[in-house]
Amino acid sequence: MASLNVGNLGEFLREQRRTAKLSLRQLAEAAGVSNPYLSQIERGLRKPSAEILQQLAKALRISAESLYVQAGILDERDREDLLQVPAAILADSTINEQQKQALLQIYESFRKENAQQRAAAPDAADPHAAEAPAAEPRQAE
Repeated sequence: MASLNVGNLGEFLREQRRTAKLSLRQLAEAAGVSNPYLSQIERGLRKPSAEILQQLAKALRISAESLYVQAGILDERDREDLLQVPAAILADSTINEQQKQALLQIYESFRKENAQQRAAAPDAADPHAAEAPAAEPRQAE
């Protein structure tokens, strides 16, 4: 996992908040976080989780991926690759609109789940990294 560049994230959030013409308090309320916590994020003092970034993105009406990139959770190159999948789904003429929307929702839920896991545990990309060796079964005495 890339290290969090919290200062740039805070500056980016502040810029997005101001562009949206929201006060710190308004954004905090809309995102469901405390006013002091949001202030600390903007000043680069706190490292928000992927879930908090997602809530902030929703409140700002921007993509969560853009915040993940700013936070160093997602690489810009990865983001560009991810945009190709929804485009391919939408361009597929062999499935109907309802099917396209269902696929997009499933794809987005997988991406969010994986981003949250990456933010929570640096070894989340390797599911076997944290596994402990299995204990030998005890024999009855």
